[in-house]
Amino acid sequence: MEMNRICDLFDIQYPVIQAGMIWCSPWQLASTVSNAGGLGIIGSGSMYPEVLREHVEKCKQATDKPFAVNLPLLYPNIEEHIQTIIDYKVPIVFTSAGNPKTWTSKLKEHGIKVVHVVSSAKFAQKAEAAGCDAVVAEGFEAGGHNGREETTTMVLIPQAVQAVQIPVIAAGGIGTGRGMLAAMALGAEGVQIGSRFAATIESSAHENFKNAIVEAGEGDTLLTLKELVPVRLMKNKFFNEVMNAYTNKATKEDLAGLLGRGRAKKGMFEGNLDEGELEIGQIASLINEVKPASEVFNEIVLEFEAAKKELQSPNFNFKA
Repeated sequence: MEMNRICDLFDIQYPVIQAGMIWCSPWQLASTVSNAGGLGIIGSGSMYPEVLREHVEKCKQATDKPFAVNLPLLYPNIEEHIQTIIDYKVPIVFTSAGNPKTWTSKLKEHGIKVVHVVSSAKFAQKAEAAGCDAVVAEGFEAGGHNGREETTTMVLIPQAVQAVQIPVIAAGGIGTGRGMLAAMALGAEGVQIGSRFAATIESSAHENFKNAIVEAGEGDTLLTLKELVPVRLMKNKFFNEVMNAYTNKATKEDLAGLLGRGRAKKGMFEGNLDEGELEIGQIASLINEVKPASEVFNEIVLEFEAAKKELQSPNFNFKA
């Protein structure tokens, strides 16, 4: 696999980034992916400040390769998280769910590379203007919080690539080497993969949730709760309650009350598959086994290389 701007920017061997998912992205997963030659990310959105410090410390002990922290900008203790990132000299931060102008310049003052997650070409331009080094363009196939526009990855990536000069990382619906190759063909210079790494041994997700990901089939997720923050959820008892609320003309306040607090923790971390909020992407229907993250990583890289060779083969032709 040839080096490109993303490999150079992050000092990694392969432009494969493990998403910083809440409740699923501990130091064990991040260090494993980084050691495999990609970029592992600690998901700080579900961590108290002292927990993030512990995960950063342990990640630094487990790998001498670069790793990142995902930082949702709506996080209530964000100043403490940023101080931890600065104190421990974390080299890369992926920001999301907020205005990249707020913290990018402060992070860059400390030599930290900043990447912002966007769901539209317009927001990609705003991230570039804010000084971000790259953007993650995430299509609505992705699990978790998402864009209201429902722009698919295949449409979003070329739009974002055309809109900005900085490198674009593709996310949403990518969990295989062939999916990675498709994203690169559209102009992305790297991929961010979430759901596939959520269902790994090193993921901190509950075993019940990992098994539910493996068992998920086509059509078992849906983007909902747009009135609050759009989120792609696996269909379960809680999801059905949300759908019933819509049927009964629920207000935004009704939906917020139904969601309450800690729903994602209850489902993804504690394993309550009925009452919990189960955030996962459409690619879950292609995930058939919980495996070590290093094995998943190697499969993606090998499939990418094999698919690329297949397309470059003189025997490849378009079927009439």
